[in-house]
Amino acid sequence: MDIRRSNLEDPGYAAFAWGRYRALMRWMAVASGMAAIIGLGVLHWIVGPLPWPMLIATACGIFFSVLLAAALMGLVFLSSGTGHDESILDPFADRDRIV
Repeated sequence: MDIRRSNLEDPGYAAFAWGRYRALMRWMAVASGMAAIIGLGVLHWIVGPLPWPMLIATACGIFFSVLLAAALMGLVFLSSGTGHDESILDPFADRDRIV
């Protein structure tokens, strides 16, 4: 049985990869804040003045939606970029594939 090791098992490489992920998340927090501000500006331009609770809820909804999407995509790229995806054992690798 061929056991492949992930690059994330190396502490130095894992620290580098997670540091890169944290840097990406910092930039995406800024981008999420900008998206929330732009969204509130567009909403104010189209609808007009809105009550504070609606502004806060809308800003939080935009901010956390964009940030969640960035976090999940970042984890996909982290997993793929470090070779973690290739290190799993494929139970169907030895079977004939039907084309």
